[in-house]
Amino acid sequence: MENVNYSQVTPLELVEVARIASPFRDQRDQLMNVILKVEKAVPAFSPQVTAVIAREMNLSQTEVYSFISFYKMLSTKERGQYVIHMCQSAPCHIRGAKEVLESVEDFLHIKIGETTEDKKFTLEYAPCIGTCDVSPAMLINGKVYGNLTPDSVRDVLKMYIRGEVM
Repeated sequence: MENVNYSQVTPLELVEVARIASPFRDQRDQLMNVILKVEKAVPAFSPQVTAVIAREMNLSQTEVYSFISFYKMLSTKERGQYVIHMCQSAPCHIRGAKEVLESVEDFLHIKIGETTEDKKFTLEYAPCIGTCDVSPAMLINGKVYGNLTPDSVRDVLKMYIRGEVM
């Protein structure tokens, strides 16, 4: 596994991971459902977390880790409270996504793949978020924001900073 600084996973979090995964023993086809539930319970898919999922589902830890690392929307690194996925598709690119991304980076003082110091925002790329009709677009915790400009994206981020969006 890659060299990553993981936050400490608490024993209670590991018990919760086991509770989520154990009903799906020997059900490999349920791995994505388990992972999506576990993602809400822990700060990151650390080796401890993947080991518990693997043990409870009767899978190898390598299989669980490989599954998690295959999907771009999942992460082995700790993320912020709000995960921003910037669309990398051609329509977004053509319609100004680069300038929108630069505005986000300047406003939050982070680059793609980083998390703000206060652990509020993580900025990542997504190959396509399926919203070409409102490009350039981004997702924040699954919520779509489209027809973005460098100014409008800052307004969206300010709403999250003020706690107006959950």
